[in-house]
Amino acid sequence: MAVLPPTAQSREWLQTMTLIRRFEERAGEMYARARVGGFLHLSIGEEATIVGSARALRDEDYLISTYRSHGHALVRGTPPEKVMAELFGRVDGLCRGRGGSMHMFDGERRFMGGYGIVGGNLPIAAGIALASDYGGRDDVTLCTFGDGASNQGTFGETLNLAALWQLPVLFMVTNNQFGMGTALGRHSAVTDLRRKGESLGVPGLRCDGMDVAETFEVIDGALARVREERRPLLVEAVTYRFRGHSMADPEQYRSKEEVARWRERDPIVTFGARLVDEGVLTQQDLDGIDAEAVARVDAAVAFAEASPLPQPDSLYDDVYVLDDEVRGWYSAHADDQREALGAAAAALGPEAALSANSEIPQQLTDALAVGEDAADQQTEAL
Repeated sequence: MAVLPPTAQSREWLQTMTLIRRFEERAGEMYARARVGGFLHLSIGEEATIVGSARALRDEDYLISTYRSHGHALVRGTPPEKVMAELFGRVDGLCRGRGGSMHMFDGERRFMGGYGIVGGNLPIAAGIALASDYGGRDDVTLCTFGDGASNQGTFGETLNLAALWQLPVLFMVTNNQFGMGTALGRHSAVTDLRRKGESLGVPGLRCDGMDVAETFEVIDGALARVREERRPLLVEAVTYRFRGHSMADPEQYRSKEEVARWRERDPIVTFGARLVDEGVLTQQDLDGIDAEAVARVDAAVAFAEASPLPQPDSLYDDVYVLDDEVRGWYSAHADDQREALGAAAAALGPEAALSANSEIPQQLTDALAVGEDAADQQTEAL
């Protein structure tokens, strides 16, 4: 059994796991009430894997996740209000309502996002690690992904390149026993996932992802090796999700008895019980931690409800990068803007007029014009 950290650290781990659990439960409720659009993937049951791994990181290290990413944003310190508002699609959300559940991102805290494509974060993690290597920095990237992603082409390609270039990246496969609704033994010929990187030059380790202390211990040691040796490693965290793949999952691929057996190892309940047994906390402390988490989530929901929706005229914001090197405007009225700019510049001479005419990317202008013409024709037909 892994050694417990000091009292303050043990308390913080339990507080964060409890916050993630209560947040995810409320997010599910809000989804059922149509407050959250799109898909919603909850990490209930996987809190020890999230907290144990993230707490082994330094502040300057990078974390990159999957579409099951609410807990990763919270564990890196993103306020729950910002995460909930993002789920609601509101302007005060973490990504101003543009990312939603699957695309959380907090660059300030070096949480480099959740990604909707299975295995899509793996090559990005390698790119971040390559940037650290080029910059001569000591930071490391932790890349988490599910067991199903270990069958993707990006898994083999990225691990091979990371080993070849000796990149400072730690890959952690969160083995929650299912790739969507397909059991591990039915979707992977190799079920000992820590070994899947060996042929690519990436050694593997395993931890009990239901035990936050063991997860921390294994990930902490792995990160130290990656940081010192400048080479990638793969860790398999064996865990279980208590809810379905997403809120739309009928869960017909597993029995209630199986879920009940795994719930007996609930990472929050078992860690809390251990802290009480070893005299670190009291039952009153546990009750207080839970009440505090519920209150924080209540406040997050109220914040999200009060935040306005994005305005329609912001639809094209942040779609194209137009800075000093890529000059231009983008709008559904690009032609009008071009004419206005050209008229204003005409008085300044031929060179200014020529410059004005090149302000708007022509391809984008043409594409918008075609779309507007089609919309006008459709309206007339009605």
